[in-house]
Amino acid sequence: MACQSVAAVMDEQALLGLNPNADARYRQRAMAYFEQLKESQDAWEVCAEALAKGIYNDDHVKFFCFQVLEHQIKFRHAGLSGVQQQLIRETLMKWLQCQLMNAHPEKPFIRNKAAQVFALTFVMEYLTLWPKFFFDVLSLVGLNPHGVDIYLRTLMAIDAEVVDRDILHPPEATRRNTLIKDGMREQCIPHLVESWFQILQTYQQSHPELTCQCLEVVGAYVSWIDLNLIANDRFVNLLLSQMSVEELREEACDCLFEIVNKGMDPVDKTKLVESLCRVLQSAGFFNVEQEEDVDFLAKFSRLVNGMGQSLVLSWTKLSKTGNVKETAETLQAVEAKVPLMLQLLVHEDDDISANIVSFCYEYLHVLKQLPQLTDQQKTSIEAIMLAVMKKLTYDDEYNFENEGEDEAMFVEYRKQLKMLLDRLAQVSPELLLEAVRRVFNNSMQSWQTAPFMEVEVAIRLLYMLGEALPASHGAHFSGDTAKTSALQDMMRTLVACGVSGYQHSSVSLEFFETVVRYDKFFLVEPQHIPNVLMAFLDHRGLRHNSPKVRSRVAYLFSRFVKTLHKHMNAFIEDILTRIQDLLELAPPENGFPAMLTSDDQLFMFETAGVLIVNGESPVERKQALMRSLLLPLMDAFRLLLAKMQQETEEERQTVLGDCLSHAIGFASRTSKAFSNKQTVKQCGCTEVYRDCLQTFLPALSCPVQRGVLRSSVRSFLHRMIICMEEEVLPFIPAASEHMLKDCEAKDLQEFIPLISQITAKFKRQVSPFLQQVFMPLVLAIFEVLGRPAEENDQAAALEKQMLRRSYFTFIQTITGSGMNEVMANQVAENIERVVFTIIQGAVDFPDPVAQKTCFIVLSKLVELWGGKDGMVGFPDFIYKHIVPACFLAPLKPTFDLSDAQTVLTLSECAVTLKMIHLKRGPEFIQFLQHEYLPSLQVSPEISQELCQVVQQPDIKVLKNYIKVRFTFKSFNDIMTS
Repeated sequence: MACQSVAAVMDEQALLGLNPNADARYRQRAMAYFEQLKESQDAWEVCAEALAKGIYNDDHVKFFCFQVLEHQIKFRHAGLSGVQQQLIRETLMKWLQCQLMNAHPEKPFIRNKAAQVFALTFVMEYLTLWPKFFFDVLSLVGLNPHGVDIYLRTLMAIDAEVVDRDILHPPEATRRNTLIKDGMREQCIPHLVESWFQILQTYQQSHPELTCQCLEVVGAYVSWIDLNLIANDRFVNLLLSQMSVEELREEACDCLFEIVNKGMDPVDKTKLVESLCRVLQSAGFFNVEQEEDVDFLAKFSRLVNGMGQSLVLSWTKLSKTGNVKETAETLQAVEAKVPLMLQLLVHEDDDISANIVSFCYEYLHVLKQLPQLTDQQKTSIEAIMLAVMKKLTYDDEYNFENEGEDEAMFVEYRKQLKMLLDRLAQVSPELLLEAVRRVFNNSMQSWQTAPFMEVEVAIRLLYMLGEALPASHGAHFSGDTAKTSALQDMMRTLVACGVSGYQHSSVSLEFFETVVRYDKFFLVEPQHIPNVLMAFLDHRGLRHNSPKVRSRVAYLFSRFVKTLHKHMNAFIEDILTRIQDLLELAPPENGFPAMLTSDDQLFMFETAGVLIVNGESPVERKQALMRSLLLPLMDAFRLLLAKMQQETEEERQTVLGDCLSHAIGFASRTSKAFSNKQTVKQCGCTEVYRDCLQTFLPALSCPVQRGVLRSSVRSFLHRMIICMEEEVLPFIPAASEHMLKDCEAKDLQEFIPLISQITAKFKRQVSPFLQQVFMPLVLAIFEVLGRPAEENDQAAALEKQMLRRSYFTFIQTITGSGMNEVMANQVAENIERVVFTIIQGAVDFPDPVAQKTCFIVLSKLVELWGGKDGMVGFPDFIYKHIVPACFLAPLKPTFDLSDAQTVLTLSECAVTLKMIHLKRGPEFIQFLQHEYLPSLQVSPEISQELCQVVQQPDIKVLKNYIKVRFTFKSFNDIMTS
């Protein structure tokens, strides 16, 4: 009968949609039914009945019923009647009773959901309606394995709801959780601990999975319950016995880790750790080399790490109290763990080693604070150094050509070891320098026969010294004689011993990385530069068979040349000849993979530029060299542009467009070599860059691949404005005209900074051009901003917002560059239209970045046109529009003063009002007091106050007054009071 009554109420058709394989129509119906049951006052009760009576066998329906119940408890519990709350409690206990009798447990996902619902009910009712929650559950469950499983899952779910520090709770929930924990400590924790002990003892052989669950519970709860309930002989002995059981030992280890991790008094913590260590040692767990189970050893290493860190923390606290005896005892306890720490650190399994690194790091920090090191401590430091050096070494299985997850993990592990090396350098730089020197020299003496990993790590250690040993601006070869001498000896060996020819990519990379890290060595011993240059240029570097090496070397070569170009005058033309084929624009149709990618070639062109520009050749020679560098790019560009305009296939157009873009980028990159000391003009290169402009600008009118070509030409123009000065100006009008045709938001957004750069750099020189381009640019912006867009198109909305910001910034640049005439000479109707957009930007768009800019513009316009000899009719505009904007903007509900940009906007708003007062004087005060403020229904007292504040010299007073009286909340409070 029960089944029929429920069936009559539950929508069986909707339940079919719960199956993951159901079609969309049924799934939609199931979702609608779920919403209906969640929101109904009592329809959810059918789900409670279905669970209590075990009516449905379908797992998805059971899960669904728990979800409905979960919603009621989580969001509607307070609104349920006492009877309904009782129904939930009874439903859960009846369902739990069914589990005890079932031959097979429910699927894990159902048990987890049930545990969540139990936990939520507990959180809602433990302090009020169900204080005997645990008593009822434990009385029912006893030692039934199915019941114990639900009980343990519920405890973990309660931990997640009440204790887990990774979950952020609102203050009210935090207060409630504290009360729950206090109540549990008083009423039931001892009973729970006893139940855990019984479970651990009863099931360790018959149900290891339950024992593991229980160990996880103990680990989770130990952080906030009385430790004496767990850290006692019977419990610890039980945990230690489980450390020897294969299925349990990892969880038992984790549980001990949580016990050790518990916050407590430093003396008590030391005693706890020491007693635990004694027991572990006597049980043979410290004999790490005899243990073959690496998964367990990884857990054990974490436990030892926890114990070591706890002792270090205790030592730190005790050393601050001045308690000499206990501080010394704790340090002795730390020292006693060092041999075990070293065994784990040097273990061949990197996970085991990585888990002990933090203790090792903190131990070194302790040594750093000691006034003097003992011989034993120095021995420990050397042992750590040797361990780090050994563990930095690659193994045979590392895949250099196709690095995957394992390789990424080793790279991360290497970073941890680097931290240890840096700390070692702080503790004893002399010991580290000597140890590295010994390893390095031994390796370099026999590099021809040594395995690659030994050679690589030796060079790597030299490289790492660069960061580990402090030096101002990389000046490793001046100052401390011992350090300088050792580093110089090692560098001399590195570049002279021939190791650059070692046939392994990792060694090649490390060689060039180290050479560039210590590039200042070559300022001291420049005689080594030719040999290293050859290594860069031949099969060891730029022509290495590994693309990865070639790519990195292209960048490193660029850095090397930038530092040492003054010592390369004799080789400049030889270098340029040798790299000539690497500077060719790779034709898109040859089908052969290029030696370098286009990104790598950017570095090569920059390097070539640096060599030409900074060389000691006469101007004519520099001019000829730069032309021979850029002419092939121009020739290839013309051919490819003509080819692309005839190409009909879109894919080919894209390839050609990219190639053209690369050509412009390469030419642009050469210009980075110029400086204030070596300008384009001084090097005689103006003409060749002018030729580049004439070659590249026609791409702006190309009908295909417009985006990529415009972007590249724009970037080139930015560089030429910096390098060519006024020589670039004749090219700007035609370029601008092309770039304003058929624009998208992004095009304009990128074009505006170009105009702003020209304005800021050339000012009055470009005033006629700016007057000419001003309205076409503004109208193009208006047209794009006025285009309709989909309501939910976030990308389009963001593009428009960024364009609006760029537009306001452009107007700010114009008004702030002392070129009043650019706007003043426009038709009156256009001026008015532009200024209205500034008013609109200041008030109507809730974008504080744009609002701030708009008020800066308005303040400047008032300064320029608001005085007695200003623009005709502008004073009226100030009173009609600018003054209201200064009040309406802060009065908007979107004006959020918790946002830093909005606070800056408020400051600019105050500046604008002060500027109006400066320009219009008492007339402005009269307008505020007798016309504008009364229109806002502001009382005469506040009007008078504001007018007095406006006349005070300190602008902060005005800003704070607006904040207190004329922002949305404060103004409404005043008006309603």
